[in-house]
Amino acid sequence: MVEGFDLRALPETFYEDPYPTYRALQSEAPVYPLPGGGYFVSSYEIARQVYRDTTNFSSDKKLQFAGVYGEDSPLFEHHTTALVFRDPPLHTHVRRAIGNALSQRMVEVMRTSLHTIVDRLIKTLDEQGQADLIADYAGAIPVEIIGNLLGVPEEERDPLRAWSLAILKPLEVDVSADQIAEGEAAVTDFIDYLKHLIGARAQSLDDADDILARLLKWEHNGQGLTTTELYHQCIFLLNAGHETTTNLIGNGIELFTRFPDTLGDLLANPDLIESAVEEILRYESSNQLGNRTTTNEVTLGGVDMEKDTIVTIGIGAANRDPNVFKHPDRFDITRDPNPHLAFGGGIHTCAGLNVARLEGQVALLKLFQTFPNLELTDTPQRDRRARFRGYLSLNAKLG
Repeated sequence: MVEGFDLRALPETFYEDPYPTYRALQSEAPVYPLPGGGYFVSSYEIARQVYRDTTNFSSDKKLQFAGVYGEDSPLFEHHTTALVFRDPPLHTHVRRAIGNALSQRMVEVMRTSLHTIVDRLIKTLDEQGQADLIADYAGAIPVEIIGNLLGVPEEERDPLRAWSLAILKPLEVDVSADQIAEGEAAVTDFIDYLKHLIGARAQSLDDADDILARLLKWEHNGQGLTTTELYHQCIFLLNAGHETTTNLIGNGIELFTRFPDTLGDLLANPDLIESAVEEILRYESSNQLGNRTTTNEVTLGGVDMEKDTIVTIGIGAANRDPNVFKHPDRFDITRDPNPHLAFGGGIHTCAGLNVARLEGQVALLKLFQTFPNLELTDTPQRDRRARFRGYLSLNAKLG
């Protein structure tokens, strides 16, 4: 199972269940040399070490992305400008702006609108009696939330989900030329839309206090975001808040239908929803992979590495590490403590983690309280992707 492990050529069985492979890697080669170069880290403690050591491990991907997209590509500009692929001091500047926009106060303001969105979607589901719970529910909630936070009019939100999916797919290891072309077109179309949206919003900022207004007004030591940074942080907020949260909700729906006794425990004690969401994030991590590049010669897990070596962090593997999590393959919504790495770590810990947690808690609890006998009507189909773990569809009968 370990011999021949290659992220560029994974067997179909891996997409259905990668965890036996991860367990074998943890046992035999927790820092594994990948066939195409670089290393795959499956150990929790080593992954956490990489996240925390920003001196020896960089998040900057300019060299890698230039080779994949080309430096003139809209995808290159986006992914090298967005918060997640930047190092200090630029990362610090943008992180402060995003952190200010996603403050706990903003999350609380969002709570009311989240309940309204979820209630409306559940009412529609009830009227339909059956639905695809990815397209009609899990994927709709984060788009509506980000749309609200950015002030996107409801009638203009239809392209947002497709843009997000198209921009994120080229981050996969086995990206195709067609996926790159679709991603480039999505970045271009999104920026064209933001020029219109931001141009209009910039004219009336005095009393505005939404995320877009906060980003527009952000200054630190007299320095604000450049126009390019502003565009790409808005795109980043949609992408980061959409794909992984859709997967969180979708994975949670599937898990509770797979483990009905656990669902019964939740419905009997709704206060378990917070720990339940943490366990979903651990057990089926929405984002399975992270990457860093060595900035110096380093030794990691007993393996010597040269400068400019790519290290792939197996988030999904680390979150099933038996050295940290007792019975790691058990779905236990009472697990405590649960120090999972689903939101990354160190300075790159997800800026929107509180938003994602709240969306997951409200969406899952309300869905199953309304439809406790919800049944999936066919075998769920995993999205064939190694980096982002979720479902293409979850067809369900709601009665």
